[in-house]
Amino acid sequence: MRRSAALLLTATVTFGVVAPAQAATTTEQAADGLNRAALREAIAVRPDDRTSGVVAEVHKDGHTWRGTSGDVITGKRISADAHFRIGSITKPMEAVILLQLSAEGRVDLDRSVQHYLPGLLPEERFKEPVTVRQLLNHSSGLPHDLEGAPGTSLDDEIERRHTYITFDDVIRQTLRPEGRPAPGPRFTPGTRQEYNSFGYRVAGKLIEEITGNSYQDEVTTRILKPLRMWETKPVMPGRSKPVPRPYLPGYLPQGDGTPVDVNVQGGLPSSMTSTTRDLDRFVSGLFDGRLLRPAQAAELFTVPTGADGKPLPYANDSNCNTGPGKGTACYSVGLMSVPLPDGTVLWGKTGSDPGYRSGVFASRDLTRRAVYSTGTSSLPADGAPPVSLRLAMAAFGN
Repeated sequence: MRRSAALLLTATVTFGVVAPAQAATTTEQAADGLNRAALREAIAVRPDDRTSGVVAEVHKDGHTWRGTSGDVITGKRISADAHFRIGSITKPMEAVILLQLSAEGRVDLDRSVQHYLPGLLPEERFKEPVTVRQLLNHSSGLPHDLEGAPGTSLDDEIERRHTYITFDDVIRQTLRPEGRPAPGPRFTPGTRQEYNSFGYRVAGKLIEEITGNSYQDEVTTRILKPLRMWETKPVMPGRSKPVPRPYLPGYLPQGDGTPVDVNVQGGLPSSMTSTTRDLDRFVSGLFDGRLLRPAQAAELFTVPTGADGKPLPYANDSNCNTGPGKGTACYSVGLMSVPLPDGTVLWGKTGSDPGYRSGVFASRDLTRRAVYSTGTSSLPADGAPPVSLRLAMAAFGN
């Protein structure tokens, strides 16, 4: 995906394997196992972080730490209750809705998109069936969001953040673009894994088609209200809206280098703002059985396999390139797996919107949980935010 599409739409970043090189210099360790000095040091913004500020929350063995940095652009304090844009962390929520619909007998994960949404995938280019499960576990082989679209300037990207784009808009502009060749499959469905946001645009369309309701209504009824996530707000259709106060500022630089606070945005029907406390409620409710029955919950911790029973190969080196399964599938339905040095595996999701890069991860038994969000101070580099790697080491690296 070109940079303009990545900024306008949601994209993924990698939480990453914890690296000893990022360890804090302090040896202070509390009796509860949380090294608070190391955690404070981990979120202190450094010149090369490309970060304007941080809000974070860590849970370990029943104990909690919450912390923030200041806004390096304005010098203002950032509240531990700050709201921020969560980007692709909404993907597990989309997956939950379809898993619930599966449990209700309203959708079969092994039936095809062509069955449920006839005509959506042009038959002359997409001859192989793409199943609902393949949409959710990133093995569909579908093109990326707006694949082939030309890049734009930073100033244009800053201005375009106000645009609200529907699932239908993304699907049409990706599969039936005007003025450029239409893309075909990237690979045969079910043969590889490659992170793919476009599959979740199709999944969002499928949710609305099956239920007859908007995505915003479904996520509110099925997830936000049951888990009492009162501070999590879906984007309203057709509107450009600021992040609720108090908020974590995120900045992008204009062409002349002037930072612009980009908290006012449009986005997608699945776009949301939230807080670290609410995202911790989400991952806790997701893992403890409040949202899914056991058969559906098992999908969260199962990566796709081939006919040989082994995890599918990962299509490129940008993700799934760490740990014992390097180069093989690391995404399940909605989540990604991250191994820690002690053998513990965290499951969760990262996300980015213009100005924001966030993540939520937990062990299956919920004894280890971490939520973070960083506001950007400039155009972020590829890969995991340095703050997230330092935070992971300070929280779980010993």
